Amino acid sequence: MDNETEMIRRILQETGDTWAVVGLSTNRSRAAYGVAEVLQRFGKRVVPVHPKAEPVHGEQGYASLAEIPFPVDVVDVFVNSELAGGVADEAVAVGAKAVWFQLGVVDEEAYERTRAAGLEMVMDRCPAIEIPRLG
Repeated sequence: MDNETEMIRRILQETGDTWAVVGLSTNRSRAAYGVAEVLQRFGKRVVPVHPKAEPVHGEQGYASLAEIPFPVDVVDVFVNSELAGGVADEAVAVGAKAVWFQLGVVDEEAYERTRAAGLEMVMDRCPAIEIPRLG
């Protein structure tokens, strides 16, 4: 098993069950909405993070990671690559254990900063695709 595959497995199975999904809104046509459903079926608590702070999938939404009043294990990032590095930095600041950049979200410098801070990180992958691969 390569290092990235092992990191994906650890994040999905061992890192914790509270996932902040940045970019999750009530818009059912967005990828974040469907991926959040998959995460919930996999046993994860999904916390919506979106400027509107609206409830999604039965969970209260928050406008930012800093506003979440409880620990977050994984920050799943559904914003464009230009904004993703800032979200990764916020994840470090709030004490998350891992950061997951979704398909198409790439920021090599943010990856290096996040890993240097001691967090696990996956980039340009989707947990809804990776979960079935766990077997």
